[in-house]
This record gives sequence, C-alpha cells and structure tokens, in this order.
Amino acid sequence: MSQRFEGTDNYVATEDLKVAVNAAVALERPLLIKGEPGTGKTVLAYEIAKALDAELITWHIKSTTKAHQGLYEYDAVTRLRDSQLGDERVKDVKNYIKKGKLWEAFSSNKRPILLIDEIDKADIEFPNDLLQELDRMEFYVYETNETIKAEIRPIVIITSNNEKELPDAYLRRCFFHYIRFPDKETMEKIVQVHYPTLKKSLLKEAMEVFFEVREVPGLKKKPSTSELLDWLKLLLAEDIPPDALRAKDRKTIIPPLHGALLKNEQDVHLFERLVFMTRAKGG
Repeated sequence: MSQRFEGTDNYVATEDLKVAVNAAVALERPLLIKGEPGTGKTVLAYEIAKALDAELITWHIKSTTKAHQGLYEYDAVTRLRDSQLGDERVKDVKNYIKKGKLWEAFSSNKRPILLIDEIDKADIEFPNDLLQELDRMEFYVYETNETIKAEIRPIVIITSNNEKELPDAYLRRCFFHYIRFPDKETMEKIVQVHYPTLKKSLLKEAMEVFFEVREVPGLKKKPSTSELLDWLKLLLAEDIPPDALRAKDRKTIIPPLHGALLKNEQDVHLFERLVFMTRAKGG
C-alpha cells in the first residue's frame, strides 16, 4: 500500500507511533499495541482506517472468546432441529456456518483493517490458536471442504492492556509498539484537537492539576487522557475559572469535579487524605 499513516485531524500520533504503523504495514505483520488503558490504542485502529480510507472490521475479545469464533462457527444443533422439521435449508451446510471476523477480513476485495481488541482478555491459548491463520492468512473449513484465503492481506491491529503475558511465538510474528503516556506537550496538542477554543490559562492550570494527580503515589487507577477530556468538558460546562485551580491553593484543595478524574472510592479517599495531611501541615 502506497499510503502512509501520518495521524489524522482527530488523532495526535507521535513520530514513533507513525513509524510503527507504517513499518507493520510494510512488513505485512500484525501491529501489537500495548499501553495503559486510555492511551488511545483502540481509537488508533479507527483513525488508521479513516486515514487510509479502509474498511474497519473489529473483533472485541472477552474472557469467553475462543479463537475459532474468529474463523467461523458451525451450528450443528440448529441443523439437526431443521432436519427433524423437514426444512429444505438442511441440504446446504453453508446455511449453518456463521462467518467470523477473520473470514470477513480475508474475503474483503479491498484491503481492510482488522482490529483484534484486548487480546489479553482471552485465555492464554487464544493467541497461539490464531498463529497459523494470521501467519498464512488462510484457514480450512472442514464442513464445506474449502480453504478461505486472503487475496488481499488485511492490516491487523492487535491491542493489549498487559493483563496477561503473550506467548513468545506470537510476539515474534508481530511488530510491537508501546504507547507511552503522553507528555505535557503532546497532551496539550490532544486537548487542542478536542477543545480548540479552550483558554490557555485554564489549560495550563488544568494540566498542572492533572499531572499532579497522576503522580499521587498509590493510586489504583491513574487518570488517563479520556478522563482529562471529560474533566475539561465539565470545567467548561460549569464555567470553572482558572483561579479555582491556581497553584498556591492546589495542595490544600480537592480539584473541582474530581469525580471525572478519579474513578474508584479508594483513590478518592487516598487523595482526600493527602490533601487533609498537607492542609494540617500548613500547606
């Protein structure tokens, strides 16, 4: 594919991420994207599809997902029931085969993007069970005695939240990229894409608060990009002035609308305790 991914109007891609995407496309290898939740791993696949004008086929993985479901599922139970009812459809086994996402991607006549989202949610054998199919870009359907082969190799994006280690054999076949949490400069660019009219004074104070909250030791879930964007939306909606976030008060006040940043009670209590301790010490 001659097109290159350079980010989009809605997605700020760092230089190393652009390099990783284009390398995976050039090498025709799956791109394995890791990073803490909220760093834009899933959104990346949507933006690559948009940038390359390609169809996006998404396969969201759950703990119960099995690898064969990505290929196809044969509904023998319904076929048996239909045969007992004398249904004509029974004569053609294809009526009882449900195509999976890999089949969909392999049979596309224009190069699609196949997103296998949160692969680490499935059991440990799941990645190994897909190794051959993703490598050869083909699989065999026993019920119909046919081989499904990709005429055009899809661009495969695989995301992982690092909940489980992936097998070495699987990792060898992927091009790997870890999305680091954005630094302040990159984060400001991301915010500007979403809130182009945000006043610089409010942005400056909000960013200071956000990165300070992230640095609080012992947080169970650090606020991510999506939490920052939600919080800014609320600050704007409630017309919170930059003064309310000002540096001199910051260590001794709980940020307004902090429920958008901290998403569980342990973290809220931890944060409140630190603020009260700082206050007791006289800031």
